[in-house]
Amino acid sequence: MSLSLKKLFSYSDVLQQAGASAFLTSRCLSALSSQIQAVAVGWQVYALTHDVRSLGLIGLMQFLPMITLVLLAGHAADQFNRRYITTSCQIVEGVAAFYMALGSYFHWLSVHEIYIMVIIFGAARAFEMPSQQTFLVSLVPPTLFPKATALSSSLFQTASLIGPSLGGLLYGLGASFAYSIACTGFLCSALATFSMKLNYAPAKRTPLTLASIFGGISFIRSRRIMLGAISLDLFAVLLGGATAMLPVYANDILHSGPITLGILRSAPAIGALTVALILSRWPLTSHAGRWMFGSVAVFGLATILFGFSSSAPLSIAALTILGGADVFSVVIRSSLVQLGTPDEMRGRVSAINMVFIGSSNQLGEFESGMLASFTGPVYSVVIGGMGTLLIAFLWARAFPELFELDRLDETKPL
Repeated sequence: MSLSLKKLFSYSDVLQQAGASAFLTSRCLSALSSQIQAVAVGWQVYALTHDVRSLGLIGLMQFLPMITLVLLAGHAADQFNRRYITTSCQIVEGVAAFYMALGSYFHWLSVHEIYIMVIIFGAARAFEMPSQQTFLVSLVPPTLFPKATALSSSLFQTASLIGPSLGGLLYGLGASFAYSIACTGFLCSALATFSMKLNYAPAKRTPLTLASIFGGISFIRSRRIMLGAISLDLFAVLLGGATAMLPVYANDILHSGPITLGILRSAPAIGALTVALILSRWPLTSHAGRWMFGSVAVFGLATILFGFSSSAPLSIAALTILGGADVFSVVIRSSLVQLGTPDEMRGRVSAINMVFIGSSNQLGEFESGMLASFTGPVYSVVIGGMGTLLIAFLWARAFPELFELDRLDETKPL
C-alpha cells in the first residue's frame, strides 16, 4: 500500500500500532487462500456430482465441526496462547489443502475425501477464529478500533475480491494447482501470525467446567444489544445464503464456466471493499443501529434481485450491492463484541460470535442447497431474501435498543 493511499484513507495511525501489520498480513493471506480453496472445492464437487445437494453438504461439513468444537475452542482461547493456537490451525489448513492438491494431481481424490478435508478445515477454523478475532482489539486503542475494524475488513474484502477470480483462473489450470496455491497461502499466513508481536498474557488457568465453557453464552445473553446484533446477522445470513448456488447459476443459468464463477464470488467483495474503504475514512459516528437494520434490508432486496436474474451483469451488480450492505453489519457487530467484552472473556464471546455468524454461512449454504433440491435454485434464493427482510422487521421490533444505537466508540466492557 502506497503512502498516498495511507494518507487518503488515514490508515497510518492504525498501521503504526505494534503487531497490526503482521496481523493484517496474516488475515489477508488466510482469507485469500480460503477463497481460492472455496472456488476449487465448489466447482470440483459439482463437476463430480452435478447435484445441488452436494453443494449444500459442503457447508454442512464445515458447520458440524464448528458447532461441535467452538465452545471448547473459546475456552482454549482464554486459557492458552492465542497466537500459538492460530498458527497451529493455519498449518493444519495448509496440510489439508496440500492433501487435496496431491489427490487432484494423481486423480484419486473422491468427493467423500473432499468432504473429510472440509471437515478438517472446519475443525481448524473452529479453533482459529475465536483466537484470531481477539487480536485487533489488543493491538489498537479503543478510539481507533472502529477504523481498524474497517481497515481489516477492507483488506479482507480485497482478498475476497481477488481470491475467487484467482481461484477460477487457477482451477482452469487444474484443481491441484489451485489447492497448491491455497496451501502456500495458509502456510505463509501461519508464519505471519507466529511473527506477530502481541502483548497478551493468558488469564489464570481455570478448570474445564460447564460454567466456564458456556460463559460466553451467559455473557451475551446479559447484553441485549450484543445479542440482538449477533442474532440479526445469524438469521439474515442463514436465510440469504445465495453464494451456495453460485456454481449452479454460473453453469446452468448463466451458462458460463469457472472464470465466471470466480467473478460472481468476487462481486460481493467489490461492494464490501468499497464500503469498507469509505468506513475506514469516515467511521460511523451516529445512528449505527439504524444503519445496521437498513443494510440488512438492502442485503435481502439484493438477494431477491440476484435470485431472479438470468443476466451476468445484473447478477454481478446484485451481488456487489449485497456485499456492500453486509459490511455495515460486520463493522457494527465486531465493534460491539470486541469493545464490549473484557479481555478474559473475549475468546469465549468470540467463539459464540463465530457460531452465530461464521457457521451461519455454512448452515445457510446447506439450507439453500436443500431448499433448491425441492424448489429449484431461483426460488431457493428468492425465498431466502424475503426471509431476510422479515427478520430485519421483526428484530427492529424485538430489539429497539439496538435500533436506537448511536455511537460505536462509546461501547465499554461491563
